Order: sequence, then C-alpha cells, then structure tokens
Amino acid sequence: MTPPGSAASAAEEAAFQQILARQVARYPRLAIQDLYKLIYQAALGAEHAVPDVAAAQDWLERELRQLGAGPPEPIVDVISPDGCLARVHLRPYVAAGGDPGALLTAFVHTAKEHRGTGEQLRCYWSYAVRLAAMGGLPFNQTNLRSFWTDVAAQGFPVVHHSATYRDAYKPAYRVIRQEFLGDLYDK
Repeated sequence: MTPPGSAASAAEEAAFQQILARQVARYPRLAIQDLYKLIYQAALGAEHAVPDVAAAQDWLERELRQLGAGPPEPIVDVISPDGCLARVHLRPYVAAGGDPGALLTAFVHTAKEHRGTGEQLRCYWSYAVRLAAMGGLPFNQTNLRSFWTDVAAQGFPVVHHSATYRDAYKPAYRVIRQEFLGDLYDK
C-alpha cells in the first residue's frame, strides 16, 4: 500500500476504482455487502475460507458438482489494484479445461501466503466511498459509511454474498494470487 496523497496512492485509487466500476457494470444488482466482500477479498484474500486442505477440497468438489448455469464471466477477474489477487470463476475455468486440483493448490497457497492488512481494507473502502461520491457506485456515502461502522463494530467479519446477488449471478469462484496460477489459463 502506498502513502496517502502520493502519486502512487492516486494511481492505486484509480486502478481500484476501475475494478469497482467493472464489477458494478457486470453485476448491477450487487448490494453493499457484496461490495464489502469484494473489497475484503481484495485487501485480505481468502485465508478465512481454508480451515484445512480437506475442507477446502470438499467445498470445491461440492461446488463443482452443483455449478449449473451462470452469467458470462471471465476466467480470471482481477480484484486488487496491484493485480496480485483475482477471482477465478469456476464455470469458465472448468469449461476451458482448467484442472480443479491445480486450482485447489493455488487457492490453498494463496490462503496460507497472502497477508493483507486492516489498513488496506480501510484504504480500499475509502476509495469506494469517494467513487460513490462521484456517482460511480449505486450507493450513497451515508449508507456506505453506516455499513462500515456496523462491520467495524463487529471486527470486520467475513460476509456472504447477498441473496439478491446469489440469485442473480450464482457466484462460484476462488480468490487466488495470480502468481500461483502459472500457465493454467490463457492470459
């Protein structure tokens, strides 16, 4: 993360706001909790999602069996302004011949090795609030600040996607450090 007010910070903010704008364009029914989930993952990764390798494997296998149809999505969807973290969408990944075992390995490595900070989470949220102030998000600053106050009081918990988001988009992905994907997909 870069010092506030620096040119690098401005570039980071612009990059993250572009990510947020793309997400809103692709998923116009996202709720504030979906935005928070995205920002949480961009800052902190997915450590919380891997209690152990066997549980992560069971979860992936179960999800792959139940995938069903979903909206068009890229295989890899960058979610962090430095390009380090991405959501790998399961439907297009599998359709392109991606190896679930390799994805599981990358997911577990990401969870073990990526260490974001609460400061990154706060910073990325502030970028979203400023984007909302410019009309770039479908939420107002008051609602965003209120949501932030609530999650801060709860110690910044992990949240699930909203029911509206789940019903509309059927999210199925894993958060991966791109360096762990190797040559498993066509960049």
